Amino acid sequence: MIVAKFGGSSLADARQFQKVKAIVEADPERQIVVCSAAGRRTKTDNKITDLLYLCHAHLQYSVSCEPLFDLIRQRFCEIRDALGLSLDLEEPLAQLKEKMRQGISQDELVSRGEWLTSKLMAAYLDWPFVDAAEVIRFGYDGKIDHNVTRQLIRAQAQQTPRFVIPGFYGALPNGRIKVMARGGSDITGSLMASALSARLYENWTDVSGILMADPRIIDHPVQIERITYSELRELSYMGANVLHEDAIYPVKDANIPIVIRNTNQPDNPGTQIVDHVDPAQEDRSRFVTGIAGKKDFTVITMYRHNASNEVGLLKRALEVLEKYKISVEHVPSGIDNFSIVVSTAAIADSLYEIAAQLKQVCECDDIKVVNNLSLIAVVGRNMALQCGISGQLFQTLGAHQINIRMIAQGSDEINIIVGVENEDFSRAIQVLYAAFAPKAGRMQA
Repeated sequence: MIVAKFGGSSLADARQFQKVKAIVEADPERQIVVCSAAGRRTKTDNKITDLLYLCHAHLQYSVSCEPLFDLIRQRFCEIRDALGLSLDLEEPLAQLKEKMRQGISQDELVSRGEWLTSKLMAAYLDWPFVDAAEVIRFGYDGKIDHNVTRQLIRAQAQQTPRFVIPGFYGALPNGRIKVMARGGSDITGSLMASALSARLYENWTDVSGILMADPRIIDHPVQIERITYSELRELSYMGANVLHEDAIYPVKDANIPIVIRNTNQPDNPGTQIVDHVDPAQEDRSRFVTGIAGKKDFTVITMYRHNASNEVGLLKRALEVLEKYKISVEHVPSGIDNFSIVVSTAAIADSLYEIAAQLKQVCECDDIKVVNNLSLIAVVGRNMALQCGISGQLFQTLGAHQINIRMIAQGSDEINIIVGVENEDFSRAIQVLYAAFAPKAGRMQA
């Protein structure tokens, strides 16, 4: 069995629906289809989910959302009519509108994008439709109840071996609709694949797999053929957003590979995400899998004589950040100092209070704050096998007059993280890509 999840761009209009049907029918193993809400048709278009969020905002302020709702109705009816379907959309849309008038929860309202899109796809494929609220179960703490969800999915699959199901939402024990974070349809697909022990989880989108670097910075970056879950986690955390990170765990634990593929280029094999790569299949000439980064970090450095020898000093500092609910990215340290790296946006409103408390609880000789720092991660499962990767990285940045403000590397040597000035962010990624890509791509001006 293959679970195939299709993103919003894959379901934006009737033509995209036709592509999805061709993909599904090309392989009889594709038995579970997970649908996101219809996405943008053009760059200036609106996603259905965004329109539904706007509708709810209008309702909150007692402003008419009739024009927005008409856009939603029109989109779905256009798809239905262009596909020649006889599906009744008018009644469920009228019922939804009445619920909006009476007072509908935001979660239920925005979930109707996936619900209606999946209804259309089920009718087009002539497959059964299964409401995600029937099989995806949340606890009252807002977390997915994996045990109950697994049982419900398996019971449903025994009744209907193949079906279409909406992504992005499920239900609380009392039946109320609960949505996931944006991009949550990835999680739905992962839950389906894990519960049903699928051979493969296909995630169809508008890109042909995962790229070695951000295409907004690198012109035509190399496509990654195979990547491990650990590498993907590192790249995703540093901003390479191709797959919702919470979608990884269910299939990773079940040892089910994920493949990222392009609905508009179905012949492209895409990128396969696996738990580990057979050494016999490794390209030993390629040590770096991907390069990603994020801007706008703040570094707070505390200076104190013999700081490295004092027990509990770091703990006291971290407790200050914990009190303000600030997540710490990195903690580089020296003999007489240590630094805490945090998101600038997260600390902006409380920086001065935090700095004052840090100086007090750590009894610092001095404390310095540096803003406008970017973090760039060079990630690769084979870097540990090759001497001189770190040296080549530092030499490359130095040769291009890019100053390194911070260095961090894990003991497993799967990644090297460097901190550079925000103004050097794009150029640093460009020169590192040129140094480590199998075939160096062209740099954008």
